[in-house]
Amino acid sequence: MLFLLYYIIAITILILHFTGFLARRNLEWVVLVLAVTVFPAVLYL
Repeated sequence: MLFLLYYIIAITILILHFTGFLARRNLEWVVLVLAVTVFPAVLYL
């Protein structure tokens, strides 16, 4: 269940990033936070 919630949030953040919504509101740091949360899983695999 948490994985599903994480994926929904991640996809939403990516869509907002590519549409420019985050850049207009100076929230690009959210993409970096998302990347940091994915990084441990990449190391684990």
